[in-house]
Amino acid sequence: MITSIDHLIIAVENLEEAESNYNKILGIPSSWKGEHKDFGTSNCLFNFKNTYLELLAASGDGLGADFIKQHIKENGEGFIGISLGTDNLDNFSNVLKKNNFSVPEIISGEGKNFNNDKTRAWKNLFLPNDLTRGMFSFIIQHLSAELPMQKTFQPEMVSKLDHVVINTNDADGFIHIYRDIFKIRLALDKVIESWNRRMLFFRVNKTTIEVIESKNEEPAKDSLWGLAWEVESLEKACNRLQKEQVEVSSIKKGIKENTLVATIKSHTHNVPTLLIEHLN
Repeated sequence: MITSIDHLIIAVENLEEAESNYNKILGIPSSWKGEHKDFGTSNCLFNFKNTYLELLAASGDGLGADFIKQHIKENGEGFIGISLGTDNLDNFSNVLKKNNFSVPEIISGEGKNFNNDKTRAWKNLFLPNDLTRGMFSFIIQHLSAELPMQKTFQPEMVSKLDHVVINTNDADGFIHIYRDIFKIRLALDKVIESWNRRMLFFRVNKTTIEVIESKNEEPAKDSLWGLAWEVESLEKACNRLQKEQVEVSSIKKGIKENTLVATIKSHTHNVPTLLIEHLN
């Protein structure tokens, strides 16, 4: 049912400033600038081999603008949303209904790229609370016109999403939703003794949803945490970032075998951000 992590959403106050910062972090220009007039928001998109990143700001009046403003007021800028992709949204909606979930109507959307006046169309299904469990997420099906993409990704550029990190207090419930209902492959379910935490890896479209459980007695809750981006050469990427005056940690071995990692410490708009290189 779910075919991809379609895109990731970061709430920002100043869209132009955020675009400049993420151009420095990612090493590529944005591929789309547009707005959602009915929702009162404007956006800027960066496209990769397996997903895209959306920077989203309030620019008018509407539910979207209210959501962004409230989030920034309460939490500051940051990672606020994840959209999962499907090839058949009507079928997805019907499956949820058969599983006794209260499902809203599918909403059609259309956008125009301010850079070149090209348009694209999609439709969304916003998920009920018993599936999102406190996390802003929705399902999308694109109907026309793929996003423009960087023709060539140089070794120092971010080319794809490696993994997204989600926190939960209910790993079993998360598995039920993402594996049993969404049909995303569960590749790992393991207790990390040194952390005293249970970790789940779900694999879809050559990327990973990494889920870390911290159990408590509160109602089931999931929350978005951070992003890990893949580069071909971490050394070249770090050199590029330092020239852009982006603060980045020293390179070290990753937890996963045959990986190198570095943490980006500035310009992220409060999103924990990791760069990773796979050595083979």
